[in-house]
Amino acid sequence: MLSKLSEIRKQFETHLLEAKDSGELEELRVSLFGKNGTMKSVLKEMGALSVEEKKAIGAKVNELKDEISEKIAAKKEELQRMEMERQINAVPTIDLSIPSKDMQGSYHPITLVQRQCENVFKSMGFVVEDYSEIVSDYECFESLNIPKFHPARDMQDTYYLENGQLLKTQTSAAQNAIYRKYRDALINDGVPIKAIFPGRCFRNESTDACHENTFFQMEGIMVGENVSIANLIYFMKTMLSEVFRKDIKVRLRPGFFPFVEPGFELDISCLICGGEGCPSCKHSGWLELCPCGMIHPEVLKAGGIDPEKYTGFAFGLGMTRLAMMKYGVKDIRDLNSGNLESMCQFTDDI
Repeated sequence: MLSKLSEIRKQFETHLLEAKDSGELEELRVSLFGKNGTMKSVLKEMGALSVEEKKAIGAKVNELKDEISEKIAAKKEELQRMEMERQINAVPTIDLSIPSKDMQGSYHPITLVQRQCENVFKSMGFVVEDYSEIVSDYECFESLNIPKFHPARDMQDTYYLENGQLLKTQTSAAQNAIYRKYRDALINDGVPIKAIFPGRCFRNESTDACHENTFFQMEGIMVGENVSIANLIYFMKTMLSEVFRKDIKVRLRPGFFPFVEPGFELDISCLICGGEGCPSCKHSGWLELCPCGMIHPEVLKAGGIDPEKYTGFAFGLGMTRLAMMKYGVKDIRDLNSGNLESMCQFTDDI
């Protein structure tokens, strides 16, 4: 019996090396442990042994079963890893830099609106900046005149990360870095800071027709000598008329934001309902599009700029809502639906 167990082990080792895939490995397992397998026949033969022989041989049989099971499991993992590597290596290399011969697809409506806004502001001398979606508490709040425990923090349900950083709730989080980047040219050469920085923002909000927990904004700032509210109104009206390619009815009303003083809400007449009232504008006929105002002196100080000499304005343009208005999208959730059939209908010609 011991010699038979030795022969089983020897044959198993040979067949294990020869197994090339999971199918062959499974056949080997069944040949050993299946209903009519080799190990089953060994157990049947043990019926003719004495009690003492059964104990001794039984221990050897169990030892062999455990050894075979462990090696089959290890071989299975190895074959699965090899198969995955084969599949990965079989994927053809694609050079994404090669221009397509037959251009397919279209841009997302938010991308279209963002590019339109960028082109308008660049034509007026603004530079386009990019900024991280993960920022520090200082960038998103403290540098914007929102210290810890400030009531304004309750206005935004923030996604905080385990490392103490957070997903930016507003594109204003880039303001401090932009001031520091361009302040030398402002102070030494008298070149005004004129920048826009579009980006994705996050707030832990319940979703409805005009709110999402992921949305897109475009922050804009201008800092220099004698910059006034009149400059803000001019640039915003110019941008809206260029993007919508028609006159848009707007209103400016007081608003509170810790990083501007005075602060305003720039609303546009709802283009979905024509100002008559619908779910998108909460039946008011107006849609909040652009919180804005004159940059607070404390925010300029945090950026290393003297508020006694320089003034500036800032605005946070809602790109998601702007796309809704331009293309007549009634529900903000449609923009994140991933519905290609719906999204591909939008073009820059509308």
